[in-house]
Amino acid sequence: MLELGLVGKPNTGKTTFFNALTLANAPVAGYPFTTIDANVGVTYVRSKCPCREFNLTCNPQNSRCINGVRHVPVRVIDVAGLVEGAHMGRGLGNRFLDNLRMAAALIHIIDASGATDAEGRPCPPGTHDPLKDIDFLEVEIAMWIRGLLSKDWPKFARRAKYERLDLVKEIAGRLSGLGIKLSHVAEAFKLASVDHSNPEKWTADDLLRFVAELRKVSKPIIIAANKSDVPTAEENIDRLSKRGYIVVPTCSEAELILRRAAERGIVEYVPGDPEFRLLKPELLNEQQKMALEKISALLKKFGSTGVQQVVDKAVYELLKLIVVYPVDDEQKLTDKNGNVLPDAFLVRQGTTVREFAYTIHTDLGESFLYAIDVRTKRRLGENYQLNDGDIIKIVSTLGR
Repeated sequence: MLELGLVGKPNTGKTTFFNALTLANAPVAGYPFTTIDANVGVTYVRSKCPCREFNLTCNPQNSRCINGVRHVPVRVIDVAGLVEGAHMGRGLGNRFLDNLRMAAALIHIIDASGATDAEGRPCPPGTHDPLKDIDFLEVEIAMWIRGLLSKDWPKFARRAKYERLDLVKEIAGRLSGLGIKLSHVAEAFKLASVDHSNPEKWTADDLLRFVAELRKVSKPIIIAANKSDVPTAEENIDRLSKRGYIVVPTCSEAELILRRAAERGIVEYVPGDPEFRLLKPELLNEQQKMALEKISALLKKFGSTGVQQVVDKAVYELLKLIVVYPVDDEQKLTDKNGNVLPDAFLVRQGTTVREFAYTIHTDLGESFLYAIDVRTKRRLGENYQLNDGDIIKIVSTLGR
């Protein structure tokens, strides 16, 4: 399952964000290092379900469908807050970084209101510059990766040079425990412009430059500009957006209130929606009613709480993934058990149908013959690149 890491300094609303995504009950408090052990949960990324297009009632097995919107599961890990010097073990840094090993992307939760200082302590709104939080987090993660890569570097560099090793392959092997792939390393070489032929000549700056580019391609970052409802946040959000990141204004506290209320049947609300409907006002006191009125005003201003949008944008815009639906019966759109549109898979853009067959099962990839596009009934060769929303039947020698 795809994994996203929630990162940020302490006390920015990171664990509230996690609870809002997963409906977990991770402890939240207004002081640093409430989160010690990583919190792991499951959330969902949204995609238009083909069931409406084909006028079918789907029966999802690995996901769920709500009003024609498919919700595909994604694992989320909320790690201990990061402070400067984490890569050297300061705060809970080592544990924080190790928990991020397999995250495909990082959601950086920032207090956009500027009401949390560099150490994660509360301060008056507008007195801390949240742009500084971006810089130090990037440095910490890059230094962490550099520490892992540079271990025994002189020995490794000599061996790579004199044995004429494939440097891309060797570095990918050293960092495979971080979910770093050959394609990530190859791209980092292009971007960093370091000497591919002789790693012995690499300076400390060369290594750090290479690692910085490797972090960008292997663990890209999206910014959740949290506490966006605080007046001092608006200007900071504008400034954050000019840094070249995908930035989404969020209010995780409002999202959590709505999701808890929906869970109890008090409101009708689907995560990511621009509005909610009050179902049982008699169960609310005046303070709770006022809170919902404020949330309603927030939704009208921003269009959503932003929490679900962060996940959607992380998956589709940052990681550039698409959703593909495999079926066994191209006429009924079912699997072998008769489940209609049973599964939804997240795969990278550019994935071929044969690569997709391997994603489903190794044997299916190895015995691949061709695929069928359910919409057009066209036979697809192994190099056909899938599109978002494709419904595909894989034909292999296993089924013959």
